[in-house]
Amino acid sequence: MEVGELIKTACQMPDPRYAKLWDAIVVDRSIKDRLLYSAALSLRLRAVLPFEATALHGLALLYGPPGTGKTTLARGLAYQLAPLTTRRKTRIIEIDPHGLMSAEHGQSQRRVTELLTEYIPTMVDDGIPTVVLLDEVESMVVARSQASLAANPADVHRATDAVLTAIDSNASACPHLFFVATSNFTGAIDEAFLSRVDVAIQVPAPDVAGVLAILKATLEAMATAFPPLGQLARSPKLERVARALDGTDGRRIRKTVSEAMLGRLDTVIQPGDLTVEDLISAAGRIQRSEQITQAKSGGRNGKN
Repeated sequence: MEVGELIKTACQMPDPRYAKLWDAIVVDRSIKDRLLYSAALSLRLRAVLPFEATALHGLALLYGPPGTGKTTLARGLAYQLAPLTTRRKTRIIEIDPHGLMSAEHGQSQRRVTELLTEYIPTMVDDGIPTVVLLDEVESMVVARSQASLAANPADVHRATDAVLTAIDSNASACPHLFFVATSNFTGAIDEAFLSRVDVAIQVPAPDVAGVLAILKATLEAMATAFPPLGQLARSPKLERVARALDGTDGRRIRKTVSEAMLGRLDTVIQPGDLTVEDLISAAGRIQRSEQITQAKSGGRNGKN
């Protein structure tokens, strides 16, 4: 695989495809503000001050359980950041983290070095502020202290070293680059990488108010095709569903609506006939399913 094939996305903002991503994620406003402000300030300071003065690497970490919107926020950041830059333009580059890692001896280190210190800097040599998304970063910077002998720790060390070297190099050489890493398992990330993070932001599962907002937004979006769902979105009884889904991740909350439609043939044929009772039943099924999954996971962990 050529190193250029590891770029999943590379596009310039403002791009209408990214316009709604930021608002689609329901989290506390402070989370979005902290991410946006940290990116804007990093680009501002690093453009005029040396690394020795700021100690900024241009690196943010979004962490939390799966399905909470970390990747979507990172993608939406580039769009939100554009108006705050001098040229009113930004770019987003998204890397395939799994493609970087190779079972072939020494290949992971070579790919990381070539991609992060040669290929991407060449792509952004026009100086446009660029957000680089490192999704599931734990696959790239494995905690070396926990590396298994079976996983070829020498290659793990070299690949992690290559990422760290690239982050250090780009901090000074490319002040218009801002890396956003996401992770579901921060315990699996190398400590040296974590020490380079300028700002670490937790993206938690939504509370009851957040669940309710996600349910309403999902129903309202579906109401464009099935108008009665708009009235359901305004039902005060919807809070009962939100309470039943408290602690569930945002992705699963959205899927609760389609899960509820699966409960009756009537709502499969006519989704607009969905009721609060259908949603409550679906919430119960989802909660039971998650409890079974967690119990099985706990059992496996216990055996290990």
